[in-house]
Amino acid sequence: MPDSIHGHEVMHMMMESGASYTVASLRAAIEARFGPTARFHTCSAENMTAEELVAFLAARGKFVPAGEGFTTAPDRMCSHGDGHDHHH
Repeated sequence: MPDSIHGHEVMHMMMESGASYTVASLRAAIEARFGPTARFHTCSAENMTAEELVAFLAARGKFVPAGEGFTTAPDRMCSHGDGHDHHH
């Protein structure tokens, strides 16, 4: 079984690119970077396909609307009790 990639890796990829994505273009970008057979996990789910990961992140408000699509932001990643206040 291939290594599972943490969902934050995808969010890092989005931030590095600086682009906005649609669900379809993000899925394509994920498959281009990590491979079409890659599987993903997060703090609360595992063994997701790229499509499932995109839906999972969207459902949890990880994406910030941008133009025709969306992007992400560092403050959308789950914090593990780092004590920083997030202002929205």
